[in-house]
Amino acid sequence: MPNLMRFSLCLFAGLLVSGLCLPVLMLLGRFDWIALLVATGKPLAHLALLLPGDLWTQLTGVEDAANNPHVRSFLEMCMGVAQLGLLLALPIYRLGRKS
Repeated sequence: MPNLMRFSLCLFAGLLVSGLCLPVLMLLGRFDWIALLVATGKPLAHLALLLPGDLWTQLTGVEDAANNPHVRSFLEMCMGVAQLGLLLALPIYRLGRKS
């Protein structure tokens, strides 16, 4: 159980840092990096959008949400940020394990 708790805290820290990277990139004007971040989230977002359409309609309140470009774009960005958070959580977990 302590390993699961430590990994959860590391994942939370990674998600926090990756979430804070987005406004920093916007302030620096690095929209090309944001576009790359969104591009990394596309495959997982497309897989998630294969779930039944009623689920997405209930979650978003938008009719035909799976085919809505705004919902798709937001989901791609969220998946990209989540992947970056996981990638940051793994080294944090390893560094915490050594000490």
